[in-house]
Amino acid sequence: MRGLAPYWIDPRGNRFEFPDVSLALEEPDGLLAIGGDLKPQRLLSAYRQGIFPWYNEGQPILWWAPNPRAVLFPSKLKISRSLAKTLRNKAFKVTLDQAFEMVIEACSQPRDHETHPGTWITHEMKQAYLKLHQQGAAHSAECWLDGKLVGGLYGVSIGRAFFGESMFTQRRDASKVAFVTLVQQLAQWKFGLVDCQIHSQHLKSLGAENIDREEFRELLDIFCEQPEPEWRLEPSNPR
Repeated sequence: MRGLAPYWIDPRGNRFEFPDVSLALEEPDGLLAIGGDLKPQRLLSAYRQGIFPWYNEGQPILWWAPNPRAVLFPSKLKISRSLAKTLRNKAFKVTLDQAFEMVIEACSQPRDHETHPGTWITHEMKQAYLKLHQQGAAHSAECWLDGKLVGGLYGVSIGRAFFGESMFTQRRDASKVAFVTLVQQLAQWKFGLVDCQIHSQHLKSLGAENIDREEFRELLDIFCEQPEPEWRLEPSNPR
């Protein structure tokens, strides 16, 4: 069965099911399916099963479920001394869901190097995640300096699991401040995990670790079934 992947998903179909993630290719790591569409129902079905889209302009939609999976458990968040000093200085202001469209647009801009698959964001993807945001399933964290958006990230939330998609920064530590503030808030809401998708040194420095794909899927069965909190930044949240 493994040799049959990647599987074709008919974009004309009304079923939003995916093949079992255990059938994903080992090389390239995690490629499971091709095709389909980015309708909200399909995206949410994918995330719930530990699958995410990642493809370049001009390619069909590619669906991935890599093994191992990079995740961050909120209780294991790491804050370096220099970042802690930046947080204490409170030069940045952090908000949630105040500028989702601006964040995803900034994340889609070309940059010198890519450290996260979600940063290759086509027009089609931007429109799809905007729809998810309008439905209350996609969220952003924004970092502001003197009233200007200088960093942030966005992702998808199901129950008490957050699936990070992409982040950007225009000032030193701005994306880290947004990420740390969000993770601290998720911890207050008793979120079980933040999906980071693919390992990177940047994410590792913040506490992300690799876990087995099957363990990741089992954790989703626990945390995605828990009630969703009301998304607003608590005044007492440190930043």
